Amino acid sequence: MKLAPHLHRLGNDIVACYLVDTPEGITLIDAGLPGHWRDLQRELRSLGKTVDDIRGLVLTHGDSDHIGFAERLRRDHGVPVFVHAADAVRARTGEKPKVAFGPMRLVPTLGFFGYSIRKNGLRPRYIGEVTEIADGDVLDLPGSPAIVGMPGHSPGSVAVHVPVADAVFVGDALTTRHVLTGRGGPQPAPFTDDPAEALASLDRIAGLSASWVLPGHGAPWPTSPAQVPEAIRKA
Repeated sequence: MKLAPHLHRLGNDIVACYLVDTPEGITLIDAGLPGHWRDLQRELRSLGKTVDDIRGLVLTHGDSDHIGFAERLRRDHGVPVFVHAADAVRARTGEKPKVAFGPMRLVPTLGFFGYSIRKNGLRPRYIGEVTEIADGDVLDLPGSPAIVGMPGHSPGSVAVHVPVADAVFVGDALTTRHVLTGRGGPQPAPFTDDPAEALASLDRIAGLSASWVLPGHGAPWPTSPAQVPEAIRKA
């Protein structure tokens, strides 16, 4: 789904990832669930592009509902996968601490897990090799994505600022639809390792220039990053 010039979303409000299309090629932000591979193929065809036009995949963190088709891209098509060093083990093995689920409602929770099953999310494919990145890096990929460390949801959570797309991709640093309660609107994300640290990290994107703040779960949020910290804390 096209959101704006250069900017496309794969998936839906339950689980989403993103495609940045430029004349130099394509950069992907996150890889959703394994079954989003078909969504990727459809979006590429709509652009008159193929997997060969993808230059790199940047992960906002290493959780299984964000690494989806990453290993398939890397293994079969040689696309490099970038992840913060603190989440490299998580992306390669799935190793992570157990956290409390928090509030839940039956129907939205079943919807989340049902969608994950349909998209093969219960059989994650971990990544054989990753390229480690750090806070402050500007990657040599289409759109020159800039990495902003956002620890809290996971130690290596990052935001990815892509000026050509006028967007900041935030992964699970926040959500606009809680997958376990169904509550809409900007709010803290569930399954967060350190909720207090996640809230503090929101200040790190406040000075960025963008018209879109794009989470991994929930509707795209057309707002300035400057509005994000107060909105999430009020929620």
